[in-house]
Formats: sequence, C-alpha cells, structure tokens
Amino acid sequence: MTVSTNDLTIRPITGPGELDLFSRLPYTLNTELADDLAHGRRRPSWMWVALDGDRLLARLSWWCRGGDDAPLLLDILDVDDGAGDVDRVGVAGLLLRTASAATLAEGANPPEYLRYVSAAWREDPAERRAVEERMAAVEGEGGSLLVERLRLEWTPGGSAPRPGDRLRFRPVRDEEELLGLTARVLEGTLDAHHRGDLAHRSAEQIAADQYAEEFERYTTPRGWWRVATLPDGGPVGFVLPARNDYHPVIAYIGVLPEHRGHGYVDDILAEGTRVLAEQGVDRIRAATDVGNTPMAAAFRRAGYTTLNAVVDMTWR
Repeated sequence: MTVSTNDLTIRPITGPGELDLFSRLPYTLNTELADDLAHGRRRPSWMWVALDGDRLLARLSWWCRGGDDAPLLLDILDVDDGAGDVDRVGVAGLLLRTASAATLAEGANPPEYLRYVSAAWREDPAERRAVEERMAAVEGEGGSLLVERLRLEWTPGGSAPRPGDRLRFRPVRDEEELLGLTARVLEGTLDAHHRGDLAHRSAEQIAADQYAEEFERYTTPRGWWRVATLPDGGPVGFVLPARNDYHPVIAYIGVLPEHRGHGYVDDILAEGTRVLAEQGVDRIRAATDVGNTPMAAAFRRAGYTTLNAVVDMTWR
C-alpha cells in the first residue's frame, strides 16, 4: 500500500534491498535490522517510510518475537531531526496514523511504543527535543507515557559473583510452582506494567500470561531458573536467568512480600548472575523501571552499569 499526501509518499519498504533507504536516519537499532528481518522479528510490510521525493523524512517499524504473527512493539519511530522546513511532529504523526491503519487489526489497541534514549536525555537539548517530538507524535495518535525504564549491563570483571550464606538455591520444580511464586511477588509490585495489569486482571491471570508469552519461550535450560529458600526450605523469591534473541538476561527476579526489606534481593541477583557468568557469557542485560529504586539500587550493588533508558508509551 502506498499513500501520497501533502507531497509525501508513505509506504512500506519493498524488501531487504531497501534497508539502506530505511537506515538513512540514525538510531541504535539500525545494526539489528538485517538480522531481525532474516529471523522474522521484522517484516518489510511492517517497516514504513515517508518520502519527499528521494528524501527520507520519517520512518517506523514494528517488531515481534520470532514466530509471532502480529507486531508486539513499535520500537522505531523516527523523523529527520534536521528537517527544519517541515512540521516534524506532524509528519511523524501522519506516518504513524497511515501505517497503523494499513497494518494493525481494526479495533485492537496498538502495540506499545518504545524509544531508546540516553540515561540523561533530558539534559541534552538536542536529544530532549528529538525525544519529545516523537512522544508528541504518539500522543497525537492517542498514546500516553506509561513508564521510563533503565537498561543495565553486567560484564565479567574477575570471579563470578556469589550469594551469601543466608539462603539456599534450587531449580524451579515445575510450571505450577513458578506460576504460584510469580503471582505472589505481584503483591505490592513497583513495576508499572504489572500495576496497570492488576487494575484489570488477577495476579494469577497475569502470571499465567507472562509464563505463556515470555517465560515459556526461552530456549535456554530451565535448570538455570532458581528458587531461593531459607534453610528450612521456605521460599523467599526466585530469579530467571535466560537468553533472549539478543543477549543473556536476568529475565525476571522477585522477592515474596513477606521477605522484603531484608536485603535478600542481593543474594538472589548474585545467584542469577552467577548462573549466567558460569556459562562464559561476555555480558548480561537487565532492565527495571526508573521508579523501582530498590531494584535499581540492587543492580548497582551487583556491579551492573546503566547502558541507557527506554521511554515506554501505550494506548491503554
């Protein structure tokens, strides 16, 4: 589908041969595009451009996990930041509106929009303008800010971390145990996504969905997943070391409500990091909400550094 309006041509790319065109606007995800296309995480029909003749003014792309049939995230929405002769917010909004109408299921909420930014993006006038213009385009189409998240990384710097001696660790027994623990740690959660979900669904429903949509998809060994217990066997929390399509990750970590405030998260995170470190990985990625200051502090204590941040907007 091609739409011509206001002297712009808005259309999806024709295939991998137009990646050079699509990549004319700089962004951190450009280096992943070819591999994403090759593995089905993106499709040419999901990668749209707004052209003024041969000039690329704006672009967008949705992303999914390999094997999915529908977009899961809108993770690229760019406009030429040097284009002072056009309404950049208006062009980005028009592209988003046109591409969404042609691509997304009618009546369904659009996928979340993610924008990778530097951790101090508000302090850089040029980056702040760019981010706020993209956010304004999404807001103009009905989206709103949900949360800002930190992206973190651990790299080897000597011996692998070791938890203290207060807790014992064992593999997760089965799906039923993990579902029960996940539902329990949702009580009092500081995670913005889960807090929003709890307004509409039970903790048990959220846990089941997260298992089916995320945990079950990891192809790395389930034996890496750890339950932390007291010496008497009572569970304290759990951690899921895994590998996604790009990196080794701490996929999930949680402490049961009755055991919070005792510093157990440090031991549980150390165990999850140790499991991955002993696989010989060169990095481990993790993420947490900016507002989840206890978890962010735990990552810092464990030697994780902040890579960047993510602005997350939704159409809830």
